[in-house]
Amino acid sequence: MIVGIIGSGGREHAICQMLKYSKKVSELYCFPGNAGTSKIAKNIKLDIDDFEKLKNFILNKKIELVIIGPEKPLVNGIVDYLEKFGIKVFGPNKIASQLEGSKIFTKEICKKYNIPTAKFGVFNNIKEANQFLKESTHPIVIKSDNLASGKGVYICNNEKDSINAIKEIFDGKFGPAKNVLIEEFLNGEEMSFFIISDGISIQKFGTAQDHKRVLDGDKGKNTGGMGAYSPSRLITNQLEEKILEKIISPTLKALADIGTNYKGFLYAGLMIVDNNPYLIEYNVRMGDPECQTILPMLKTDLTEIFLSCCENKLSQIQIKWSKKKSLCVVLCSNGYPDEYSKNIEIENLEKIKLDSDDFIFHAGTDEKNNKVVAIGGRVLNFVSLSEKFVDAKKNITKHLKDLNWSGGFFRKDIGYKVIDK
Repeated sequence: MIVGIIGSGGREHAICQMLKYSKKVSELYCFPGNAGTSKIAKNIKLDIDDFEKLKNFILNKKIELVIIGPEKPLVNGIVDYLEKFGIKVFGPNKIASQLEGSKIFTKEICKKYNIPTAKFGVFNNIKEANQFLKESTHPIVIKSDNLASGKGVYICNNEKDSINAIKEIFDGKFGPAKNVLIEEFLNGEEMSFFIISDGISIQKFGTAQDHKRVLDGDKGKNTGGMGAYSPSRLITNQLEEKILEKIISPTLKALADIGTNYKGFLYAGLMIVDNNPYLIEYNVRMGDPECQTILPMLKTDLTEIFLSCCENKLSQIQIKWSKKKSLCVVLCSNGYPDEYSKNIEIENLEKIKLDSDDFIFHAGTDEKNNKVVAIGGRVLNFVSLSEKFVDAKKNITKHLKDLNWSGGFFRKDIGYKVIDK
């Protein structure tokens, strides 16, 4: 069958790679893709915000299945739009996608359905938000309500930083802002928990821990993700049951109560406090770089999984996983997450020898004049599977050394909580 993937990051390259292994897939298209997807798919330089042009291309090329990678087109209703033309799409509809599109939408669901989450307040102007700060204790968490590519969250240690965060949000740093969300700081450990759903049933789809801060030791500014490992060291059968019972199930019931269902990946960003889960946020797609970390462990045909979701047959498929552990380190452009140079050539990629448990997924890359160049902040994802995390890290370190790219940097402590020093 002919399959299309919408997106251009490491997540989409990983999805492309797993689909390429499928005997069911005869041809792959990626919109717009990157230098990595160009090796295994046909990159199509279309604006993914132009739903009509995408639809026309999909119908013209007789693409039989479309997978939506990033959050923005999902929140803007691409699934609803394409399905009107009889196109089979993997991803949640516009209403369900508000779980990520509006943090306040999700918080209100938490409040109504008693889903454990941090205490919060919603404010529509700077004056009221600042007044609330005077009555609060720090540290405190301040969030932009709308999509912010993983960067619209501030953890503030004092009132001055909090006031600045509120001002930046209302000044439009992450787009037009009608509201700001202020919530208590939960002191625990983060975990990413994934499920997949066909709108009727669900199956678990792995766990991970993402390293968001730009510097070693979890310091510095928030980023889209500097690396991850899977499975999370925190997951147990007991904790899993709590997550499904207290967080996932009531969320899906809330959507059903407003007349919709959930199809696609659902990513719960959690804080684990004394072995109890609290919902930090939802993402309505696979995380990045969690996707690149988790998918290589998948033993079941990914195409079969996507099709079973689109056809409401997820309960009929058994999802199998490798028992190996997975580590991912993200190579970033110098200067990220602030200003960075673009179109910097990445040499030596062809010199890196990968075995069957090693992967390099491209993110912010492009091909120009037969050369691979960096065009984004997060550039390459180095992933390795092994029986032990420490061995996966050794493999990745060797590959990064072989690349020896002077245009970028990476965190050297990814997975430090599961790797003995």
